Amino acid sequence: MKNYVCTACGYVYEPATGDPEHNIAPGTSFEDLPDDWVCPVCGVGKDMFEPEA
Repeated sequence: MKNYVCTACGYVYEPATGDPEHNIAPGTSFEDLPDDWVCPVCGVGKDMFEPEA
């Protein structure tokens, strides 16, 4: 599973860690995040993320 980077603020979503503050379990791939999930740092949507190089 790839990490994804927020192009607005640089936050990196790591599937191995998930997003515990928003009840996203470790092991959840970026593609499996809910459509209404937003960056926990700046609040932009999934469309503002790109795969980490």
